[in-house]
Amino acid sequence: MPDAPLALCAKNPQAAPLLAAGETDRLPALAAELVQLPVDVIVALGGQAAQAAKNATSTLPIVALMGDAVETGLVASLARPGGNLTGLSLMSVEIAGKQLELLKEAIGSLGRVAVLWNARDPVMTNIFSKIQTAAPVLGMTVHPLGVQEDTDIDSAIATMTAERPDALFMITDVLTSRHIRQVVDFAAQHQLPTMFPSSWPVAEGGLIFYGPSLTESYRRAAYYVDRILKGAKPADLPIEQPMKFELVINLKTAKALGITMPPDLLMLADKVIR
Repeated sequence: MPDAPLALCAKNPQAAPLLAAGETDRLPALAAELVQLPVDVIVALGGQAAQAAKNATSTLPIVALMGDAVETGLVASLARPGGNLTGLSLMSVEIAGKQLELLKEAIGSLGRVAVLWNARDPVMTNIFSKIQTAAPVLGMTVHPLGVQEDTDIDSAIATMTAERPDALFMITDVLTSRHIRQVVDFAAQHQLPTMFPSSWPVAEGGLIFYGPSLTESYRRAAYYVDRILKGAKPADLPIEQPMKFELVINLKTAKALGITMPPDLLMLADKVIR
């Protein structure tokens, strides 16, 4: 199962979770529905869901799991978010360089990396920019594959077929995640190592994931909800950054690709899929 980055849910005994099911156009209506119920707290998973919730209400508390919250204008600062929204930063932009470094460590001779991302999403574009900046320092070049709609995925795959990069860094969001199976199958067919910032594509056959533990992040989100239901104000609750990061390596995929994983990297892994 993929992560649910665009779910909107209400922590209220009378309100069931509302899911956008990958359709970002539905988010404003779902947020408005939650406001009208009304609910006690809105929990938004992902920056787009958080923005939809914030647009729908300036009074109901919002707990969000998000990336790049300050730069996208969701909050004034991490220490003093202000307004009615708080939660957890997933540090999606900040760790992109580290993810690229781990991919190079796994492959060794990595020179050209294709980056597939949703170019319509400002946070995803910020992540791409971070990768683009980090690549020359690591002795790599980047092949940008920005997509804006589902039909662009086939064109991106055709470009990779023609240009034959050494690896693929796929930035997962609601748009690109709909095509994980297609991309993982393509990567296997063309012997292409992959890095994902979400763990579930690695379970599906991707090579490496590195990022914050979503399980731990969900637990911390529940802590924020509990604090708010006991009277705390979102404006007074600093936004946390993740304390636990995970490295997942699919050793079965590595063997299929003819990659011998460095022992030091395997020792660092929190989970090795064999």
